[in-house]
Amino acid sequence: MKISRNFILILIGFVIFLTVSGALFIVSQTQQALVLQFGDPRQKIVEPGLKFKIPFINDVVYFDTRVLNLDPQPEEMILSDQKRIIVDSFARYRIKDPLKFFQTVRNETTFGDRFGRILNASVRGVIAKYSLNDLLSNNRDKIMNSIQEIVVSNEKDYGIEIIDIRIGRTDLTEEVSNNVFQRMISERQKEANLLRAEGSEISQEIRASADRQKTVILAEAQRTSSILKGEGDAEKNRLLGEAYGIDTEFFDFLRTMQACRDTFGDTEMSMVIAPGEVCEKFFGEEISNN
Repeated sequence: MKISRNFILILIGFVIFLTVSGALFIVSQTQQALVLQFGDPRQKIVEPGLKFKIPFINDVVYFDTRVLNLDPQPEEMILSDQKRIIVDSFARYRIKDPLKFFQTVRNETTFGDRFGRILNASVRGVIAKYSLNDLLSNNRDKIMNSIQEIVVSNEKDYGIEIIDIRIGRTDLTEEVSNNVFQRMISERQKEANLLRAEGSEISQEIRASADRQKTVILAEAQRTSSILKGEGDAEKNRLLGEAYGIDTEFFDFLRTMQACRDTFGDTEMSMVIAPGEVCEKFFGEEISNN
């Protein structure tokens, strides 16, 4: 009987423990909560601390009060210039009204799927009015402001607050990338050909100028050479004239010998001189007689 009484006391204590533990719950500083009764929200709790609920009847759903990320899948979009790009957009948000959030999407997973489509649709509708150059220019801030205005208009329906919206990355599709690269290559080749043509023209001008300078320098050198040669010949003739005046017979003989050397050179020919005036004139009367 005593054992049965102890067992009953233990059982009662255990039931009391389960009841107390099921009736108390804690909401941390980074959380807010909804108390549900059979799935329907009965109480919204936004202040942290130890809270009470009816055990076995009420359930508690927690929501984060911190800034959360919304990062939908990248999508291919068409710009105003008919170029296709892949846009990866993301948003930062905070759950401001947990009751509205729960009634609309129940949890963050469902919200990410549904609101992610709204975000991509808003981005698609705005950037379709702009070209690729606009996305890469100072108009980017204007584009982002237009997207944020559209997205923010839907935040009240979900009980959230949009903190920021950004386009993290915009990639060209493979086809557009190839076209852009080919155009860049063509532009660089065109620029290179233009530089080569300009360089060839400058080269020809330099060569022509050098040829003109060469012709002028050669002509001047030839003129100077002719002048110097003429002056040298004149000086030579003057000196020869003076020398000839000193001994005319010797220079007549010297000229004769030079004429013979020029005529016969290094050949083995023999010269026969018949006696006469030529022999007597250049070799003397005695040699002529012999």
